Amino acid sequence: MLSLVVGLGNVGAAYAGTRHNVGFEVVRRVAEQLKAKVQRSTVEYDWVCASHGEQELLLALPRLLMNRSGIAVEALLQRNELTPTQMLVVLDDFNLPLGRLRFRSDGSDGGHNGLASIIETLETENFPRLRLGIGPPLDNVDSADFVLSSFETEEIEPKEKMIATAAEAVLFAIDHRLEEAMSKYNVNPA
Repeated sequence: MLSLVVGLGNVGAAYAGTRHNVGFEVVRRVAEQLKAKVQRSTVEYDWVCASHGEQELLLALPRLLMNRSGIAVEALLQRNELTPTQMLVVLDDFNLPLGRLRFRSDGSDGGHNGLASIIETLETENFPRLRLGIGPPLDNVDSADFVLSSFETEEIEPKEKMIATAAEAVLFAIDHRLEEAMSKYNVNPA
């Protein structure tokens, strides 16, 4: 059963509203829906404990740069005596069209530095994740520049809809098996 939800992003005003921070936005939305406020607690991460039905749920945002997310995730798992399979990582993915959601039970980092850091630090690819479509980048735009860019005006509405649906999907995944969440929210279930 999922007990920890980690949203990936970069802290600081310079990164607010960028494509790379949609993981943060989803976890904040889940916290808001559960009437919990994410609080700063350690150098490595912000976190809050929230009740969802009869389950206590830990919601967390790493405070380290994206490519050091694994350090924060490892600290969260150790502090709360959880295994990687008890966590859901929420992250952006420019390989998915804007607005598309994809749950995965495991797999490679797909070129995502935050996910790569978690896999390297935990020494496993075996943990659930929810990928949020932010792409694709234009042909002449570097992928690093693209993920650190803000959404265009015409993309704001689809992005907001994706955030709302992803928050709903996270809560659904907590209440059901991951396979059920995949069937419900993945357009092309694996």
